[in-house]
Amino acid sequence: MRSKSKQEAEDDILPDVLAVGLDVVFCGSAAGTRSASAGAYYAGPGNRFWPTLFSIGLMPEQIRPASFRQVVRYGIGLTDLAKKASGSDASLSTSDYDGPSLRIKIEANAPRLLAFNGKRAASLFLQRPVQYGLQSEKIDSTALYVLPSTSGAARRFWSDKPWFALAEWLEGENQS
Repeated sequence: MRSKSKQEAEDDILPDVLAVGLDVVFCGSAAGTRSASAGAYYAGPGNRFWPTLFSIGLMPEQIRPASFRQVVRYGIGLTDLAKKASGSDASLSTSDYDGPSLRIKIEANAPRLLAFNGKRAASLFLQRPVQYGLQSEKIDSTALYVLPSTSGAARRFWSDKPWFALAEWLEGENQS
């Protein structure tokens, strides 16, 4: 399996924030229009991502989207399933999503958990319908988890309960 060339990575809408051995990597389906414009993950005004990471205790402070690269200090990584396209899920084609590249990144960096921010990214990657929570599949030793999307467009599906459960799972795994 090959890794991305420098030019391919530069063509990404948002850069990956990855390092070996992170606690969790959050994977969205694609950068939203506002995030692509701002050059920052989860930058839409109605997106709950940053407040949720703080409220569930994964970060001791709430950071602004423009400071997204700081998440590695807290054992957190960021990526998207579609790296070369942006917009709403409805505006993207299934060909915009690149599951094999995501798998390569996760294999190379071996986080404890890959958490999908929304069912769409997870179901496209796993090629099946998904429910929230821990999944039966793994990527090597990396567990997979599905969360309700923090996007303002997904407000009617929002619940922070799976997010708190994720934080509890990570804490429990730290005890093992």
